[in-house]
Amino acid sequence: MTSRRSPPPEVVELKWRDPPLAEVRTPRGRLRLTFGPGSGLARRAGDPPGRVWGLGDRGPNLKIKTAVELYGLDHLAPLRAREGAKVLPLPDFQPSLMELQVGRKRVRLVRILPLRTAEGPLSGRAPAGSAEAAMEPTFDLKGRVLPADPAGADTEGLAALADGGFWVCEEYGPSLMKVDGKGVVRRRWTPPGVAMPGAEPVLPAEASRRRLNRGFEGVAISGDERWLYAVFQSAFTGDPRDRTTIWKLDAAEGSLAAEYAYPFDRPESFTADAAAGEATAADLKVCDLVCIGTDRLLVLERITRGARIYRVDLSAPGPLAKTLVFSTDDHPEVGPDLEGVALMSDRELLIASDNDFGAEGAETRFYRLRFEAAL
Repeated sequence: MTSRRSPPPEVVELKWRDPPLAEVRTPRGRLRLTFGPGSGLARRAGDPPGRVWGLGDRGPNLKIKTAVELYGLDHLAPLRAREGAKVLPLPDFQPSLMELQVGRKRVRLVRILPLRTAEGPLSGRAPAGSAEAAMEPTFDLKGRVLPADPAGADTEGLAALADGGFWVCEEYGPSLMKVDGKGVVRRRWTPPGVAMPGAEPVLPAEASRRRLNRGFEGVAISGDERWLYAVFQSAFTGDPRDRTTIWKLDAAEGSLAAEYAYPFDRPESFTADAAAGEATAADLKVCDLVCIGTDRLLVLERITRGARIYRVDLSAPGPLAKTLVFSTDDHPEVGPDLEGVALMSDRELLIASDNDFGAEGAETRFYRLRFEAAL
């Protein structure tokens, strides 16, 4: 059940330029790669006003078709026969957190915090033998097979902790990683049977039923830091695609406290995506969570061009009800690929798009949403 809110918020796009990451020479000019902080956003209570953290995902990657047609890397053309094949221009890229300062008119970079394990840098390459590695075989710019990383992570969402650390969710395990203030992974929770160094198999086995590349996509934490909320991007394999799953977990030990079915909107209701022929049940996804009180969440639901933010109360009896807070239907000036949401105050949200590391020229876009009533 969905109820509609009124009136829409004030929306302001903030100035920002993605920090440079690398430039790669190609037959058709330079491939300019940039950092991207829009895969997940989080704010820590007690931080200076306007301070927020962003997260990038596993790193720059190109489809073989893009590498050949856009950048003239014709020697990679034989790889088109490899289903799902990707090129990683920076194979040793470390997924990173980015500390940001949000001002009245712009967002400013404070610092970049690369993620690592106690043994060394974390990479975005999939673990050997994993379903992800089989689904998306990866190659370098010369077409050579890339080595797997047993501890690799495809980071997608984060929650900031009072002690300066974070919870980060990622899709390969799928797993939840507790990260300290220096960017070091101190704990990693997986479902049973996942071979990752130092991983604790405390998550329900059901997590292994996530659709490939549709694992954990958002994570949030309660104000008292007792509960973690984690959401899967899409439905589990074999389940109806009109819903996905939110878990409430004990933040100390990872045990499952409750499970909720989050209902998607009808795909055809995302009119911009429907017009582009990209609005099927398989395209529906959740991309971020924000905790606004114990068992009360904001959920970012989208396809590609259209996105909506809903408020849900997990403690309410009966099927999970959604209250619309924001829709790009009301604000067509908001760009596509929204993935990050942070609560800046009880009446203000920051949302961000995913730039895919600028591999095809996209820039992260930040928007401030100001509401008349408290969220």
